[in-house]
Amino acid sequence: MTSAQTEGLIAMLTVFAIFVLLVLPSVIGIVHDKRVDRQIRAAQRRYFTSTVTRHS
Repeated sequence: MTSAQTEGLIAMLTVFAIFVLLVLPSVIGIVHDKRVDRQIRAAQRRYFTSTVTRHS
């Protein structure tokens, strides 16, 4: 491997690392929002189930 190829590889890996650092917070936020949405839906199901059975 020549020095030009090595420099190219290092530059490519550096750009990839920066890209990952920029995208990672967004991905973490999306995963967090999906988890919260699932918890809200589960709580609504439990609430409506308990409300319907209690008043019927």
